[in-house]
Amino acid sequence: MLSPRYPAAVVAGNVETSQAVTDTLFGALGALASAQGTMNNLTFGNARCQYYETICSGAPADPASNGASGVHTHMTNSRLTDPEVLESRFPVVLEDFHIRRGSGGRGRWHAGDGTMRKLRFRERMDLALLSGHRRVPNFGMEGGEVGELGRNFVERKGGRVEDIEGCAQTVLEAGEAIVIVTPTGGGWGKPS
Repeated sequence: MLSPRYPAAVVAGNVETSQAVTDTLFGALGALASAQGTMNNLTFGNARCQYYETICSGAPADPASNGASGVHTHMTNSRLTDPEVLESRFPVVLEDFHIRRGSGGRGRWHAGDGTMRKLRFRERMDLALLSGHRRVPNFGMEGGEVGELGRNFVERKGGRVEDIEGCAQTVLEAGEAIVIVTPTGGGWGKPS
């Protein structure tokens, strides 16, 4: 179905392209509104340790029901590392991880709500993000509204907030934090 030719970008086919293809197929068949459309891939590490996670959002709305909040869809329903394990094995503090109530695309049936995750580093770390839907919202169906855009930003020392792109690499010093706000899927049917 996809046949990319050089110099087309082909990285992240498993975690990012698969999301776009699945949303496109479900949308074309009229089965589901768009999901979050990304896996929100976060990696960090230094010479001593490395870590990789994907961050959930919400499921899309369909013709008969609301989407679930705070889950992965289409690619995997992988589970995040428990906070106690994460903090004991890596020099990070999970300061916040919550469902953003009311963030899913509106409609007769609403998309599931997205999440916000904040990690503060206790050591200097290289960090990379591969995430989508920071500029283009996810579609709704049959008059359902689009989902909210995602956002990534770093809280630097001294209180400065630095927005970073969906695909980005940066260094965080001890005391700095990364915040990932996941995009949400679209609603189904005109809101009442």
